Amino acid sequence: MSIHTKLLATLTMGAATAAMLMFVPTQAKADGDTITLGAALSFTGKYSTNGKHTKNGYDLAVKMVNKKGGVKVGGKTYKLAVKYYDDESTPARGAQLVERLIKQDGVRYMLGPYGSGLTKAMAPVSEKYGIPMVEGNGASRSLFNKGYKYLFAVLSTSEQYLAESIRLAAQNSAKVGKKPNQLTVALAMENDPFSQDIRAGVLDDAKKYKMKIVIDDKLPKELNDMTATLTKVKALRPDILVVSGHSKGAALAIRQLDQMKVSVPMLAMTHCEAAKIQDKFPGKSDYTLCATQWAASMAYSDKWFGTAAQYADLFRKTYEGYTVVPYQAAESTASVLVYVDALERAKSLSSKDVRDALAATNMQTFYGNVKFAKAGNNIAKPMALRQIIKGKYVVVAPSKWAEKPVVFPMPTWDQR
Repeated sequence: MSIHTKLLATLTMGAATAAMLMFVPTQAKADGDTITLGAALSFTGKYSTNGKHTKNGYDLAVKMVNKKGGVKVGGKTYKLAVKYYDDESTPARGAQLVERLIKQDGVRYMLGPYGSGLTKAMAPVSEKYGIPMVEGNGASRSLFNKGYKYLFAVLSTSEQYLAESIRLAAQNSAKVGKKPNQLTVALAMENDPFSQDIRAGVLDDAKKYKMKIVIDDKLPKELNDMTATLTKVKALRPDILVVSGHSKGAALAIRQLDQMKVSVPMLAMTHCEAAKIQDKFPGKSDYTLCATQWAASMAYSDKWFGTAAQYADLFRKTYEGYTVVPYQAAESTASVLVYVDALERAKSLSSKDVRDALAATNMQTFYGNVKFAKAGNNIAKPMALRQIIKGKYVVVAPSKWAEKPVVFPMPTWDQR
């Protein structure tokens, strides 16, 4: 072999080794006595409201864990911190920032963004580098059929969000003089992965009861008007109207239902608390059924926050402007607690060791039980439905958690 050939072979091997090292996660290290988690969140853009709820949830967890003595890993105690960047509510930007957090900032443990679309963009990046991501705001079931080994979600998947409303209507159909198979359903769903998964879950349950779908509208991502859909609702008079359009869609639906005086026996939607419809539309939002991952009245507790109710009280005292704690914040707090539990069980800062500990998680937090399927989704916690009554959220389903019976049918506008 010539000197030129040997040199070329050496350079080629060196380049290949460097490329391999770039994609293999190093032994995770803490910065002194601090373990830093990374998060790209929506501080600006269409998801900024829920980005704020998510950050508040993360920050409250970090504050409480540090107050309680920190994280004990392999005989040493560490404080927690989170390094944030603004993903601008843009998936491509989010993916870039995850890469930056991992490659430039040396973060070895990722927290999720707000929303399924952004999680879909970021998860492949953390997976590529072998960096765990624990998230509480990406519910799309399509996240959990990709074979990811490093993605873990504490929340229930999105097809479960509003399916309970169909079961609840079926159980109470006699109150409107019908059998379950005589009920009609209208769907108004944003055309994004999260809402379309919700649609799939509602359709599956409606099919079980042989209910007829009379409206099945896809709402645009830049959601500013629902007049066309609500005009059809007013004409066809479905028994159940199901809406999913994140915080913007929840506020828009209540405002335009009131403006157009569209009455339905049952209205079920997502993001009520996050959109603060009970505060922005007092009285007008009453009787709305709201999907929730968590409620302060549920009998969950942990060593960090105590009961679900105690967490809610602390959250409201810590952050101004909340009469109701959005579940987006609660599930974000729970994501941090799951990391703490895994780090302590792993007794190691290695990303892979922490990943393996995450996969074996079986715990209860104030937010609910957490146990991950092989695909990374939480299989230990159900969804719930709350109904707004006189501005207060009351759990009405499932029956295990119900505080009061559901009000069905809703009073019409002229009866309120």
